[in-house]
Amino acid sequence: MNKIPVSVFIIAQDEEKHIGRVLDSCQQFDEVIVVDSGSTDQTKTIAHDKGAKVIHNDWPGYAKQKQYAKDLCRNEWVLNLDADEELTSELIEEIKTFINQKHDFVALKCRRNDLFINKFFSRLTRLPTNIRLFKKSCVEYYVNNLVHEGPGINGKLKHTNKYFNHYGYADIHQLTEKYNKYSTLKAEEKFQRGKRFSLFKLLLIYPFEFFRHYFIYRYCFSGVRGFIFSHLSAYYALSKEMKLYEFNKKS
Repeated sequence: MNKIPVSVFIIAQDEEKHIGRVLDSCQQFDEVIVVDSGSTDQTKTIAHDKGAKVIHNDWPGYAKQKQYAKDLCRNEWVLNLDADEELTSELIEEIKTFINQKHDFVALKCRRNDLFINKFFSRLTRLPTNIRLFKKSCVEYYVNNLVHEGPGINGKLKHTNKYFNHYGYADIHQLTEKYNKYSTLKAEEKFQRGKRFSLFKLLLIYPFEFFRHYFIYRYCFSGVRGFIFSHLSAYYALSKEMKLYEFNKKS
């Protein structure tokens, strides 16, 4: 079987719980690269056994690590995945069609289907989007960003409703840990750019974000799980503003 002429790159550390699943979903692609930043579990062994190229690189930050991994790829079309994600057969077919068509798009923005408390969200919920497939020569990561690292696209972007599965928000503990880490990094990033906290935003960001997730993004159709997720998303937004306030007061 001819492989799909796309390079997949994944950054990972201590992801033995997830890495096998994502690599199993990538078997149709020409090249799969895992850049590991120092796993002490079986991540590297599993990746080797699944046929991936495993390369060590000490952790320089999210964006710099992804830029490093992207630059290792041999194909012009590259696909970035996280270790806790999984391609669906529908998205793989969409990718095959997309790269074989004649067009002037340089990237494909996909939907992300989050698992939360043992279930994926309702099909009526508006799934978030991520840029995952792109031409290597047309993309650079925002290497100065501490979190939510991009990528930056130089060209036209196409959207698809096809989705990949995401297992990184599986439970409340896991999600709050990530939100706590990301909110600190995002607040620090804003502070380093000279951003000041806004009392107006501090007062209103929580109800605004809850309303947006629960009603506009339609997490209301996912029952109690959607209600909890909307509150956690709102608290994440509030945490970024509270921590920015803290950075300003400590400076």
